[in-house]
Amino acid sequence: MPTVTWDHIHLRSPDPEVTAAWLRDILGAEIIRGPGRIDVQLGGAKVFIAEVNAGDGVNAAPLTPYQGLDHFGLAVNGIDAIAAELKGKGVEFTKEPATIRPGVRVCFIRGPEGVSIELLDRNAA
Repeated sequence: MPTVTWDHIHLRSPDPEVTAAWLRDILGAEIIRGPGRIDVQLGGAKVFIAEVNAGDGVNAAPLTPYQGLDHFGLAVNGIDAIAAELKGKGVEFTKEPATIRPGVRVCFIRGPEGVSIELLDRNAA
């Protein structure tokens, strides 16, 4: 069996600067600029953001839930306080914070280009 580790998540956006700024301002990502591209570091993962232009042949974002890659999840501590902060920033919640089993609370937010992002608190009281 091969040994694998995560390398990156790849997003496509008509405005990579806006997408990167959202990830920075809402989730605390660090913006990394390189020649001809903009990426972010988010929770220990690299997120590559590719620009999409009209006529590139890229399909519109699907509505969640759908088959295939549905969302990505980020571990947090203190989900209720974080949710309140994000609501204050105008973030759209597709699922409010809820306990899914004892000690575990989750919520879902809509990110840039309709990307579904789960916030997961495994240490919820």
